[in-house]
Amino acid sequence: MIQNPIDPDKVTDSPSTLPYAHHAGSALIKPIDKGKVKGRALRAMEEQTHMQMDQIRQQIELLAKQARALQDRVEISEQIYQAEVNFEPLIGHTYHLYLKKDGEWTLSMIGPEDWGRSFRHEAFLATVKLLADHTWDILAKGDHFHSEGTS
Repeated sequence: MIQNPIDPDKVTDSPSTLPYAHHAGSALIKPIDKGKVKGRALRAMEEQTHMQMDQIRQQIELLAKQARALQDRVEISEQIYQAEVNFEPLIGHTYHLYLKKDGEWTLSMIGPEDWGRSFRHEAFLATVKLLADHTWDILAKGDHFHSEGTS
């Protein structure tokens, strides 16, 4: 009589439930190094959250820059509407704001580079463009932009 060399305790009718490969062609099953898996997951999570935090930080900086630009537009607009203006400014046109020697502000069509030696003002504040909402877009700032006019 032929005796089966396989131990009956090592045989199963459902090999897919075994915690190990049951023949040479089975997929390799290795025990999981839980510390390594957690470490990789933690590094991936930290990298992702740092990336998202950097994106949020950049968005905050952009919003702050936009808020500063808007505040500058409001301040220059208020300054212009208090200035001496001897003409009707047109939407979309460029003008220049100056501090006169008597301490008053004036809006002019003449740019700072166009005066030559006949520059008769105390200081140049800004080159501006009148927008459709009647605020002024600042195209160039003079040295006195924040120290004298719109601080």
